[in-house]
Amino acid sequence: MWFTTLIRGWRHLWCDVADARRAVPDEMAERLAQRIAASEQRHSGEIRICVEAALPLAQALAMRDNAARQRVIRARAVDWFARLHVWDTAQNNGVLIYLLLNEHAIEIVADRGICDDAAQACWQTTARELAERLRSGGMEDGLTAALEAVSAQLVAQYPLERGAPNPDELPNFVVRA
Repeated sequence: MWFTTLIRGWRHLWCDVADARRAVPDEMAERLAQRIAASEQRHSGEIRICVEAALPLAQALAMRDNAARQRVIRARAVDWFARLHVWDTAQNNGVLIYLLLNEHAIEIVADRGICDDAAQACWQTTARELAERLRSGGMEDGLTAALEAVSAQLVAQYPLERGAPNPDELPNFVVRA
């Protein structure tokens, strides 16, 4: 067990933002940002994408079993949700799509305005489908499909009224950390 923890720690120490930039190059990040902007023209929600290469060492070492791994990854996604101010939208309808490359982990964090059972099922399905696409090497296709699924959920719950103001409350660029 200690050996696995040690290996995990080294893997997280070895990776950095350059790995996230290789996984999501500038051109891809720009196309994804454009898709986010286009999506947000159809609903009043806000969407962010964060691709993180690795965890800080203390968090990586805290993942001693699968349950701890899930807790740490979810907590990290929630931390990014807060750091990126996704929780700070007027209608509490922001969504973060979070990828942790080193752990091959995906979390979708939604604000309290869209945390019903239908949305939770959608987020779980979306994460599974994104994971399948990532396994086959389709980073951009997977993120685009996830973005479309999140957008569909936001359009269903927060459609734009004709002529209603729709300020862009958060930046659309992809965070690579």
